[in-house]
Amino acid sequence: MIAVSLQEVAIVLDPFSVRMVLGVVTLTLIVLSWVSSRRLRSPSTDWWRAALCLFFAGNSAFLLNGSSFLAWANPPGKALVVAGAFSVWAGARTLRGRKVRAWQLAPAPLITCLVSVMDDAESSLWSGGLVYLGMTAAALGMAAAELWFAKSAQFRVTKFLALAAALTSLYYLGRAITFVLEGPDGSSFRTYFGYAPAALMHIVLLVSLTYTLNALSNCQLITKLKERAERDHLTGLLNRGAFLGLAAKELAGPASRQGGALILADLDYFKAINDEHGHAAGDAALCAFAEACTASVRSTDLVGRYGGEEFILFLPGATQQRAEAIASEISRRLSSMAGPDGLPFPTVSYGVTSTGTGTPDLAFMINVADAALYTAKGQGRNRVVGADSVDPLPTFLGRP
Repeated sequence: MIAVSLQEVAIVLDPFSVRMVLGVVTLTLIVLSWVSSRRLRSPSTDWWRAALCLFFAGNSAFLLNGSSFLAWANPPGKALVVAGAFSVWAGARTLRGRKVRAWQLAPAPLITCLVSVMDDAESSLWSGGLVYLGMTAAALGMAAAELWFAKSAQFRVTKFLALAAALTSLYYLGRAITFVLEGPDGSSFRTYFGYAPAALMHIVLLVSLTYTLNALSNCQLITKLKERAERDHLTGLLNRGAFLGLAAKELAGPASRQGGALILADLDYFKAINDEHGHAAGDAALCAFAEACTASVRSTDLVGRYGGEEFILFLPGATQQRAEAIASEISRRLSSMAGPDGLPFPTVSYGVTSTGTGTPDLAFMINVADAALYTAKGQGRNRVVGADSVDPLPTFLGRP
């Protein structure tokens, strides 16, 4: 029987192997981010995709370290990594609605490359090392700050990237300090800030970046699906179900103390338009009315397609007089628009009601506004009829 004794084996990866591993991981993340989030297009995500590619290109250039091409590959490699770090910052900055131009990122990589070239680039792997480490730390630190202070709820997914960028920035700051104190050949630098630990930190950052891209893509997809579920496909307004839900929430919320107004609108003789001019003309009329509505109300007001040629608006905090004025403004805007082949758009009849703090519910308001709309049609159409919703048997006031 043969006895085999096992001894502890320490496996140390050489710099070339570390660079190869980092390159393969980066390339894999580029492919994954492209496949999973290719439909997500925004300035921030474009910058972050560019960062992934720049990190990959810089790491690829470092593969030539130790060869006769050192002077040609190492300085550009450092510049590409710095450009990648600043691209992370640019993406974070545009995420907060701040514009970043490509030329704003050029100075840091160019300075890094120039200093490296002038600092014995033909024989030293760490030529211009302090500038390279400092630039990378500064860019990632600024990116972490931008990401952390993003306020919108949809940017919560970026908090993980903010932490990863901050951690990597601190690590590069530690590399820079140790580089100054010991030099690249110091034991602490080689143990804690050498190729393998730095590659690990890069992988953490790149994985975080890819995760954020995928998470934002999923958020955008969910938002689009939600909009499709809540929006009328023709006019882009809220559909009936979404409108009723949001309006009921407004009435039940804290803003209900200020009251509000509700408008029901119906396009006059709409069936005749479809019969005489075709459904395309009818669709154009519906879209034109929707455009007139959205141009006449505030961003906080709710506008929905109630069904067919009937529309509904809820104006939080608006008085009866204000709601009737808005209805008249909508008709004025619609009449100024040109229809297909120069045909005029139809006139509109409106039923308007308002609510105080003690009004029962949304269904009651709709019933009152519907009765007012019926009265507007009976009085000859093309007019606004208002009714006080507090009175169960409202008194109607016609306003042609």
